[in-house]
This record gives sequence, structure tokens and C-alpha cells, in this order.
Amino acid sequence: MKVIISGGGSGGHIFPAVAIAGAIRNRWPDADILFIGAEGKMEMEKVPAAGYRIEGLPIAGLQRRFTLPNLWKNLQLPFKLVRSNAKVRRIIRDFDPDVVVGVGGFASEPTLKAAASMGYKTVLQEQNSYAGLTNKMLARGAECICVAYEGMDRFFPKDKIVFTGNPVRADIESMSCSKEEGLAHFGLNGKLPVVLVVGGSLGARSINNMMMNALSIVNNTPMQFIWQTGQWMYDLAVDAVKQSGAGECVKVHKFIQRMDLAYSAADVVVSRAGAIAISELCLVGKPLILIPSPNVAEDHQTKNAMSLVERGAALMVRDDECKEKGLEVVQDLIANLERQAAMSEAIGKMAVRGAADKIVDQIERIIAR
Repeated sequence: MKVIISGGGSGGHIFPAVAIAGAIRNRWPDADILFIGAEGKMEMEKVPAAGYRIEGLPIAGLQRRFTLPNLWKNLQLPFKLVRSNAKVRRIIRDFDPDVVVGVGGFASEPTLKAAASMGYKTVLQEQNSYAGLTNKMLARGAECICVAYEGMDRFFPKDKIVFTGNPVRADIESMSCSKEEGLAHFGLNGKLPVVLVVGGSLGARSINNMMMNALSIVNNTPMQFIWQTGQWMYDLAVDAVKQSGAGECVKVHKFIQRMDLAYSAADVVVSRAGAIAISELCLVGKPLILIPSPNVAEDHQTKNAMSLVERGAALMVRDDECKEKGLEVVQDLIANLERQAAMSEAIGKMAVRGAADKIVDQIERIIAR
């Protein structure tokens, strides 16, 4: 059994890819799995750390902000694409997989396009409620498209769609740790409510700025915070918390390794609206405030968020309003236990378990044909 899994760029693509690989290994312990990612992106570190081989392509995305360095990067894109196409065809030919799985990210497009053109079977895993242009194009050559939202036939051929849900980390799906364990791990007070603030695996500027803006008053609010900043703002956040004297109630982390413990400790979660984050949060079942990133294709995070808001499963704050309004929304929700309970019940109904195994079911079906 030989499988290529391609994609990455953020935890939202890497975590499901690793979850799928784990489910493949559970079913076929001797399976040979090769990842294909983008050079310089986080998958080049995270995938080997999870125990899998990875090859990197010199692929990159279009830089939309107009600066001279970005202009130079954009001028290099056609050459990087040519080199990536040549390299990925060589990798696929040498590895000779039974199936190629794409999970999204820079490397996914050249890998899936090359695999399909070379006659290999391909599977797409679309995580969002609104499909991007790349996956819509790749769908033409795919044998199967695994989705996490209903109504995706507006983007893909109906006969290729299978509803599987989004694969999440195994520790999140099992969630065997208690609230007390989470509180102890983060050094929190069991008598005060806890708010988990995360901006994705890379951090989010606007959410970090919201927390920076709130530091002057959090000592006077009956709340505690676990704050994941991402690498680029971590040192600044640590200094700001120290200067504000809020160290007892604000625990700053560059990256939270034990998200299961963080979710267990939290009473309310503030998060971006990436598809995998939402899938995890549905399983966790905690009251949720979503701040969608505006810097994504087709504004798909807002569409993801609205799919929960319309079901009473989350609140939404606009990115450009969160610095001023975010803490107020958090305070109102923390004070309203009845609303928290209703939101937890609503979001729990949206949880999908066993997504990785369902995707492997489709891989097995496709290979057997």
C-alpha cells in the first residue's frame, strides 16, 4: 500500500493530513506513506516530527500586498511553478503510489494535477464550506471528493462527493483529560472562568492586538486567559503581560502542544474560523466566539463561521472590530451561563467523529476498483 499525501502551509492543512496518514497506518500497518509539501512551510518540520517522510516543492503563493520584496517574489512564481511541476512528476513516477490525496495548501495543486495527468487515482479533501478555485479545478480529475459540509454539490460533481467530516487530531477526538487536569497544566485558578484565545497555529495579528488592548483591564475582570500568540508576537506579548501585572490571569504560549488540555480547561473559546479549528471545536462542544480572517480566498472563513452562527452554535465578531469589541463580547458570554449551555448543545450536534477512517474507507474503495 503506497500513498502520497500532499498539502500544508498551516496547521489547518497539516493536522488532517497527519490524521489521514495515521488512519491509513492503522488499517495497513506496513503502508508506505510519502508527504509532499512546500519548501520553507511548517509541514517540513511538523510532518517529520509525526514520523513521516516528506519531499518539498519550491512552490509559493501570490503575495497580494504591494511592496518591492513582494513584487520580486511574484516575479519568481512562474519559475517556481515550472520547477515544482518537474520535481513533483519525478517524485510521483519514482514512488508509484496507489493513490494520491490532496488536503489543500500550496503543494496540493501541482501534486494532484500531475498525478491525475499521469493516470494515478486522486482523492480531494475539501475542508471548508466554500470551495476554493484550486479544488474546483482539481475535482475534474479526482475519483472522490471528501467534504465536511452539506450542499457542496454547488462546487463539485454530485456523484463524486462523500460527506466524511474533517479529520482532527486523535487527542482532540478522544478528549480523555478532565477540566482539573487542564487547569493544573496551565497553572489556572479553578474558581474563575477560563477563556482560550487562539489565532491558528501561526497566530493572528488582530486577535493578538485585541488581547494586547485588553491587558490594562483584565486584572479587574473575573476571568483567566490562555493566549496562543504564534511565534512572531510571543516575546512582545510576554513583555506586555509582565508590564501590565496580568501574569496571574493571562498565560501566554507561542504554540500550545496540548490543545486537548487547553480545550478541557476552557469555558469559552475565541478562535479564527478555519475549517479544522471549527471541526475540533464542534467535537469539544465549548461556547465559541469566531473572528474570521479576512485574508483568505473567497472569504471562506466568514462562510465557515456563518454556518455555525445560523445554528446558534457560535457568535461572530468581525476582524476589524475585534480589537475594540472582542473583550466586551467575551465578557457578555462569560456572564450568561444559559446562553453558554445553549451554544454548547448546538455546536455538539454538529460534531462529526471518525472522519479520517471514513476518508480511508473511500481510499480503500477507490483502490479496489
